[in-house]
Amino acid sequence: MTTTPNTDTMHADDVAAIDELRDVYAELKQTLAKIIVGQDQVIEHLAICLFSQGHALLMGVPGLAKTLLVSRFAETMALEFSRIQFTPDLMPMDITGTDILQEVPGGKREFEFVRGPLFANLILADEINRAPSKTQAAMLEAMQEYKITVIGRTYQLTPPFFVLATQNPIEQEGTYPLPEAQLDRFMFRIEVDYPARSEEIEIARTTTGAALPTLEHVLTGERVLAFQDLVRRVPVAEHIYEFAVDLVRSTRPKDEASPDWLKPLVAWGAGPRAVQYLILGAKARAALSGSYMARLEDVVAVADPVLSHRVITSFAAESENITSQDLVNRLVEELSEQG
Repeated sequence: MTTTPNTDTMHADDVAAIDELRDVYAELKQTLAKIIVGQDQVIEHLAICLFSQGHALLMGVPGLAKTLLVSRFAETMALEFSRIQFTPDLMPMDITGTDILQEVPGGKREFEFVRGPLFANLILADEINRAPSKTQAAMLEAMQEYKITVIGRTYQLTPPFFVLATQNPIEQEGTYPLPEAQLDRFMFRIEVDYPARSEEIEIARTTTGAALPTLEHVLTGERVLAFQDLVRRVPVAEHIYEFAVDLVRSTRPKDEASPDWLKPLVAWGAGPRAVQYLILGAKARAALSGSYMARLEDVVAVADPVLSHRVITSFAAESENITSQDLVNRLVEELSEQG
């Protein structure tokens, strides 16, 4: 349900821009539906990350069209797209670029920097946990700093810069799992689940016939940047800030805000970055739905993808088969009832 614009906190131009973003998002979903069957929540989460200037980690077993979804998502935008297949022998220079000795007029030779696949707007980092830690570090520096460092020289990346990484949760042999500190750089961890029966029938029908269509561009880089600025101007009421902070603090077992039942189940809770992403995600979700103010339901909707990879369960939780998602969902439910 669309709320009434709060003219005290938003300009008329911002109200019109949110209406435009809502229409663009509807067109984006309609365009992707020509190829992607279902996955509405995944598409929403990708859009939230894009317009919040965040990055996303997609988790799912093979065969769920994670790569197809990301590549087609990129196809709907007039952005430079790059796909990097991470492997155990992938070196940092393979993704950042390196100096190559080139012959110049006059018979001299000079080193020339040849840019790697990181110099794009939208990056698909396929199976990021298969690359060694040095290569992961180069990718994560680009994600955090929007720059890369090669042989002591720094190169700025052109915005918008958006990384979508995939990870296979069932095959860990020969992989280099991302440490928790590096996982924290991803705004969302998005769980890609099996499709419903009706969706799977539609997948079989649409993907075993004629070639899939080419998708039209819905967004340009300039519009993405404008919408990213717009999302940050979406108003947030004080009680929304308080709810986000209380939710994150309650995940920390040593904090007085943490409930007694959670303390033995959590080793480490979420940090302040989680609060930032809860608010930004709520702002983006509200704008995508045409709302002119972030709502409590928006914070609740993004709590799982923001917190699930930031709440580290203890051995006691693992022994009882309790996941971080279970803990986050219970915390959200309890805090919502208190509010």
